[in-house]
Amino acid sequence: MDGTNELIGNAESPETSLSGCDAQKGKYVTFKSGNEYFGLKIQYVNEIIVFQEITAIPESEDYLKGLINLRGKIIPVIDVRLRFGQEPFEYNDRTCIIVINVKSTVVGLIVEKIAEVVEIQEENILPSPSIGHTDKSQNQYVYGIGKVGDTVKLLLDPDKLIRDEDLSAAGQADEGKEEGEEEA
Repeated sequence: MDGTNELIGNAESPETSLSGCDAQKGKYVTFKSGNEYFGLKIQYVNEIIVFQEITAIPESEDYLKGLINLRGKIIPVIDVRLRFGQEPFEYNDRTCIIVINVKSTVVGLIVEKIAEVVEIQEENILPSPSIGHTDKSQNQYVYGIGKVGDTVKLLLDPDKLIRDEDLSAAGQADEGKEEGEEEA
């Protein structure tokens, strides 16, 4: 947990950048979703924030929960459990939003709880298995499996997790908020 607190501490300053640093190579922020633990390369993570009020976007996918105002910047937020096709969960004091930067777009990922920051060496990352998966809803976002001690973490590809249509829908909603109400 010390790494997570360090990450959160670093992220509180908007000028702090976690990407592009050799010290971050091979490091992953891990979080729980359902019964599984997932990892995101730390280079994608801008910051981790406490759960806050979300403004819903009408007629959007169920996993696209809406928009938040983060220090004056409007960003879309996605519920990771719903994106994976898992059962919804009730948000609580452990619920966090991981703010990531994908394709030059900032997006928030709602997760049940942050686990830790771990280092996974390249030789401990295996390709995602392709056998025995009839339900690929979760597997389509996983690019590999990281071995961490006696456990495994499913490593996510944020480019696949975030669909371009989601980003454009959120962008249109954001523009509508800034320009006043417009007819669709």
